[in-house]
Amino acid sequence: MTETRPFVPWDMMNAFMIDVFAAYGVPREDAAICADVLLESDRRGIESHGCNRFKPIYLDRIEEGTLLPVTELEIVKETPTTLVMDAHNGLGMVASYRMMERLIEKAKVYGMAGGSIFNSTHYGIAGYWTTMAEKAGMIGISGTNARPSVAPTFGVEPMMGTNPLTFTMPTDEAFPFNFDCATSTIQNGKIEYYERSGKETPPGLVITSEGESLTDSGRILKEMRAGRCALLPLGGAGEASGGYKGYGFSAIVEILSAALSGGPFMKQLSGKKEDGSKDMYRLGHFFFVINPEFFMGLETFKETAGEICRELRASEKAPGAERIYTAGEKEWEAWQERKDKGVPVGESIQKELIELRDKFQLPYRFPFES
Repeated sequence: MTETRPFVPWDMMNAFMIDVFAAYGVPREDAAICADVLLESDRRGIESHGCNRFKPIYLDRIEEGTLLPVTELEIVKETPTTLVMDAHNGLGMVASYRMMERLIEKAKVYGMAGGSIFNSTHYGIAGYWTTMAEKAGMIGISGTNARPSVAPTFGVEPMMGTNPLTFTMPTDEAFPFNFDCATSTIQNGKIEYYERSGKETPPGLVITSEGESLTDSGRILKEMRAGRCALLPLGGAGEASGGYKGYGFSAIVEILSAALSGGPFMKQLSGKKEDGSKDMYRLGHFFFVINPEFFMGLETFKETAGEICRELRASEKAPGAERIYTAGEKEWEAWQERKDKGVPVGESIQKELIELRDKFQLPYRFPFES
């Protein structure tokens, strides 16, 4: 499909986001990390977690006091191969970056390392953290819990978050095997993107407390905030289409995100106090790094992983299908398409960018301005 939205150059958007984060009190070094995480989403074509979330998920939460601009990290427990951090309600992206730096260094020495963070906030796309491991020639695994929005199989009450379970593995191809997705049929960010774009949410992904399907994206977001609807786990409702599998994976992420650090979970992550007022989200994340050099070597791993991906893509296609993909391929192609163009921004994002620029009197003029 031909892109009709205007583009903002990557370097301009990066500098702008850093300046705005800094204006909100985020140290510039931390702001650079956050901007890169958000832009990586757009580079990969995952617009639900990119510039679309810059203001509502990060800046607005800093303003309302549910996200602290200065991230005061505390190491609660550490061994040669493990690390537990308290993020003290600071930026989850900053805490996760520091965690992965430490775990990669541990895995270089000991072959494997694992860590958990609690009292954190939204950490962007999980694939950013696992890709940090892949760039170091290692395997990355990560997951995070989130505010309750997903119902268990045979249930209608939002209990768990969208809880991504993510793996990135090096290959001998131009791009890694990068599996990054929620354990729900759809994530909140995608519904927010549909609402901004004036689109309906496909049927069968969201269920009301009466068991009915919802498709009105704006209504879904309102009902979600009120706790009157829930997302379904991967596989959908019931057992016939395998919904119990997505439910199980979501529960695994919830347990690892909370239990490894002794942090809060499920309804405790609602972001609301008992009186209904806003509260800290106190999310948990987990991370594992595996060094292939401690097995049969990085090159052997990359060659085997690459060959598996190539054989999958070369297998017989279904009637009418043009091609078979492997995880990470579409994201790599999105970057090839966008790297020389920039970030595509719709009207709602254009408005936000102009408002933020004018609010802080920043010296930017965007390409979409006449």
